[in-house]
Amino acid sequence: MSNSYNVNRKYSSALYKRAKEVMTGGVSRNTIFRRPHPFYVATAKGSYVTDIDANTRIDFANNMASLIHGHAHPAINEAVIAQLQRGTAYTLGTAVEVEFGELLVERNHNFEKIRFVNSGTEAVMSMIKAARAYTGRPKIAKAEGAYHGTYDFAEISQIATPDTWGDIDHPNSVPVTMGTPECVKKDVVIFPYNDIKRTLKLLEENKDELACVLIDPVSHRVGMFPIEKDFLEAVYNWTRKNKVLMVFDEVVTYRVTYSGAQEMYPFKPDMTALGKIIGGGFPVGAIAGDAEIMSVFDPTRRVIKQPHSGTFSANPITMTAGKVAMQLFDRKAVDDINKMTNIAKKQIREAIKEADVPVVLTGAGSMFRFHFRKKAPRMYRESYQSPDERRLIVDFLDYLFLHEDLIMINTFACMFATTITQVEVDRLTESLLSGFKKFKAEIHQFAK
Repeated sequence: MSNSYNVNRKYSSALYKRAKEVMTGGVSRNTIFRRPHPFYVATAKGSYVTDIDANTRIDFANNMASLIHGHAHPAINEAVIAQLQRGTAYTLGTAVEVEFGELLVERNHNFEKIRFVNSGTEAVMSMIKAARAYTGRPKIAKAEGAYHGTYDFAEISQIATPDTWGDIDHPNSVPVTMGTPECVKKDVVIFPYNDIKRTLKLLEENKDELACVLIDPVSHRVGMFPIEKDFLEAVYNWTRKNKVLMVFDEVVTYRVTYSGAQEMYPFKPDMTALGKIIGGGFPVGAIAGDAEIMSVFDPTRRVIKQPHSGTFSANPITMTAGKVAMQLFDRKAVDDINKMTNIAKKQIREAIKEADVPVVLTGAGSMFRFHFRKKAPRMYRESYQSPDERRLIVDFLDYLFLHEDLIMINTFACMFATTITQVEVDRLTESLLSGFKKFKAEIHQFAK
């Protein structure tokens, strides 16, 4: 369907031909791939991105939720340029690393110590390894459908399908990558999000081998709805009783409140993985949490249970950009972006009603996702998108991208930036209304 829109694409098409000669599939990350070819950026500012064919679009994806202040924020740029003059990476520490650590620890009373890494995937991986090092146990438990990066253990069952996911009482550990060792699958316990009885039974069956229960409190891939308090309380109490760590993945959800999505709940995670917005537009990750547990990284200990380094961990460019970005993302900024997102959701729900389509919104804070459903899902199996539904979503997103000049995340989600105003919200609402009307008959096919 994407070929049917009259969009200037001459230079992007030519560049993709060159890309295919030197890069596998013509891309370095599958996220940007689209048929018949990706589009390539010329410049971006605030919430607007212009490609090399001079098409300008409003950005509601913000590099997969990582740009909380949109593109090329002047304060971040100025600070980074100043640091560039002093160097980009050293085999020494920097003051800004300490200052940024102080800032993040101050924002959340659950953070006693912190360590910086280079991506959300690396943060989750290091957190899992720290849990194993601290407890001496091999297994982890994670929710079916949850995305936690590309570490072998963390990615299990993130793309489970009806053909592979098995009985909900004992969900299968489904690998993402072909060739994943059987031992990896055996060390990952999969539980159904928000299902207390089944989850506790699965945890109990593996209690002597579990190092941690990995939780994303508003899991994007599960469906982007806040984890239910009763469920989280039951899991938390079980982990306290059985000396298993409860660890949070807030790589995406740290934007939800000033202190992350965990601020919505009275239960303290033992460790939290961070990423995305704390990098100010640069690659970043962090692990924060209980001082005793985090001591497995400590090089001053006689026995270092988890030796940890990384050539670009806490590099001064990322630390500088992240510090400025998070200083700007103060309590007022968090309130303002969440209020603007709520305005958008209200207007979109009115558009859904006007178009008379079975679509529901889920989300929290400054992020939300669309579902072709009559009621909001509570777990992955209820939000799962079949191949036919995926094709419709791709067609819908192509329509928005190529005809309405909007960029959204490929799960049919929006991640707002502080640069989004009422002007952009109105444009989003109008475009979605047109799309709902255009695809109305197809949308009704998937209503449940």
